[in-house]
Amino acid sequence: MMLAMNDTRRQQCVRLPAEVTSFVGRRHEVAEVKRLLSTSRALTLTGVGGVGKTRLALRAGLDMARDFRSGVWFVELGSLESPDMLAQVVIEALEIRHQSARSPLRVLTDFLADKSALIILDNCEHLVRESAVLAEALLRAAPDLRILATSREALGFAGERILPVPTLPMPGPDGAELPIESLARSDAVRLFTERAMAVLPSFALTEDNRDIVLEICHRLDGLPLGIELAAVRLRALSLRQLLDRLDDRFRLLTAGSPAEPPRHQTLRALIDWSYALCSEKERLLWARASVFAGGLDLEGAEAVCSGDGIEHEEVLDLVCALVSKSILIREENGSRVRYRLLEIIRQYGLERLAAHGEQGELQRRHRDYYRELAAEARGQLFGPSQVAWFTRLRHEHANLHSALERCLTDPDEAGAGLEMATDLLYHWITGYYLGEGRRWLDRALSSGAGAPEARARALWAGSWLAIIQADVPAAAEMLKESQNLGERLGLEEVLGYVALYSGMIAMCEGDTDGAIELYEHALARHRALDDPVGTTLALIRLSLAHSFRGDSDRAIAMGDECLAVADAYGEGWHKAYMMMALGVDVWRQGDLERAAALEAESLTFNRALGDPLGVGVNLEVLAWIATTERDHRRAARLYGTLRTIWQMIGAPLSGFGHLARYHEQCERLTREALGRSAFETAFEEGARLSYDQALDYALQRDERVGERSAGGGERPAAKGTGPLTRRETEIARLVAQGLTNKEIATTLVISQRTAESHIEHIMSKLGFHSRAQVAVWVNEHDG
Repeated sequence: MMLAMNDTRRQQCVRLPAEVTSFVGRRHEVAEVKRLLSTSRALTLTGVGGVGKTRLALRAGLDMARDFRSGVWFVELGSLESPDMLAQVVIEALEIRHQSARSPLRVLTDFLADKSALIILDNCEHLVRESAVLAEALLRAAPDLRILATSREALGFAGERILPVPTLPMPGPDGAELPIESLARSDAVRLFTERAMAVLPSFALTEDNRDIVLEICHRLDGLPLGIELAAVRLRALSLRQLLDRLDDRFRLLTAGSPAEPPRHQTLRALIDWSYALCSEKERLLWARASVFAGGLDLEGAEAVCSGDGIEHEEVLDLVCALVSKSILIREENGSRVRYRLLEIIRQYGLERLAAHGEQGELQRRHRDYYRELAAEARGQLFGPSQVAWFTRLRHEHANLHSALERCLTDPDEAGAGLEMATDLLYHWITGYYLGEGRRWLDRALSSGAGAPEARARALWAGSWLAIIQADVPAAAEMLKESQNLGERLGLEEVLGYVALYSGMIAMCEGDTDGAIELYEHALARHRALDDPVGTTLALIRLSLAHSFRGDSDRAIAMGDECLAVADAYGEGWHKAYMMMALGVDVWRQGDLERAAALEAESLTFNRALGDPLGVGVNLEVLAWIATTERDHRRAARLYGTLRTIWQMIGAPLSGFGHLARYHEQCERLTREALGRSAFETAFEEGARLSYDQALDYALQRDERVGERSAGGGERPAAKGTGPLTRRETEIARLVAQGLTNKEIATTLVISQRTAESHIEHIMSKLGFHSRAQVAVWVNEHDG
């Protein structure tokens, strides 16, 4: 789970993993990190695995967050297997919504050039050279950037400062003579005590057990991970038994390699001991679970880890056992639970897996499972489970990456990799992964692998990604080859999509009539095949094209048919784009209220899904509506937010370039109405808003956010409505009239889900728990 904090004044964003356990000690080290980063631009925390480098970096980052107006970002590299994907992983961690064809490194340097930010690169030891090259490039491009890295060794680039992270301090030989209050303040003892209390609430440091606790901490050399792994054993052992078993285990170290650092030996021995305390099947599941990258869920564990010694129905109990032993860490992601292994625990598991001779087999199972998952997701693309699948794929992104890498490094599996990369088309489009998706498809296509049918499908899928990136020549070339294959093999579906994306290219080139002809050709093929995905995509594009040509009747007819298809399947994403397109035409007709409602509902869905392109187009139309309403200050702010959005994406109105003329006309009108100075002031107010604040403002959930961030006065939504926006006030009054959510949605021409969301926000703002309370409040304030 990520911790996201927004500071209204600074517009800062903190994207760090949430601390699931208390942070103990390290006051000196935290202060030293802050001091070094105040005078240097790059700092690497070094030390043995388990010493707490990551926790120290996270705490220092959180403490320094207010110093970086552009945010603090965490990039976990432990599960990254392919060095050439390093820059792309950083892009995704920074939530850079780029759709351009620029190289990942260029995207990063352009994005960070004017940013005051701190990037934490975690677990760099297996990518030392690549991390050093990336860090140097970013620091050269971004003068206000700081980089904090963690690694078992220094990265070795110019300007890097090194801070070795020691184990936790402990009382010396005279510790037994210290007052118990002083002993309890020792970082190592305090960590053991807190973790022991977490598993055994009755535990306390007392005069009777203090010597044993102190001895345990000394045996573990004050190593944080060692202390945490040992403390969890108090579920089953007494303190004395714990100490005795530590003694037994560490006597074996005298036979270890003298080249190994003692603390490393201690950690290794402790993990060995944790492994030995597991049952045979728990050990087997631990080793097999290590094949997952970035975590796993129960379904994945059951599919990949069962068999050959573990029955399918045993996996749940074994997962629970490893969670209780702190080998697997439980994390909630919405309605699903996932599990992850600390990287050092995962690497240990991989060693055991190799020792068992199972690594190749488990990697094959893992690869096949995610190939099947991608294919299943494609089958669920159009329907009520669509959003759940999009979300699931995002959580599984590291595993998908790993599976694709294994496919495309094995010549016998490259064809399967081609199909998998194509099946993930909507995963690439709706998140941060468009550039990565295109690279996977290009790599798979260049291998020459795969059946002709699969290649034809991959080519039109790749063309869509290229169109979004405004790389029209590459898109046209791919479509030409796809069409040749489709005609030779009689692939009607392929020819339908070739016509659809060829129509998009025609619109980009200003040939509206040619685009409409191609779209109609595509629509006829998809209707004949009863393909709802192709049908809705063609209808969306036809509606936009007819609207652009001025034929509102045809535009609305196409839109109504598209919405009917989407509703019949319970589909949301294509419906949101159709509502966006209808909003454009309704705005052109002058029905500004309905146009705004359509765009707001579409934006709400695209925001929840995390689709940056959809969000950008929604904001465009809302800005044009504000211009038409002569609310020029609001319009100018929205144009400011759009500058930020399109810079993040890297390709303004990508895929919808023909709409640019509306932007140019409306922005010019707003500039003329406000005058240069007032326009630029409002524009910069919008540009300074964070992504979430910009969307709140666009949706009018907090109409005062722009004024507050700019230091201006506050404009109330309406008389007597207090904290509610005008839209929320309108809905609150309908609640007071006794209307149901469905009736409110019908009255305001919005979806029932949007109405429900507004009502939740109203009750949250007012601190109420029932509609009756809202009704009473409305009556009091309207009176």
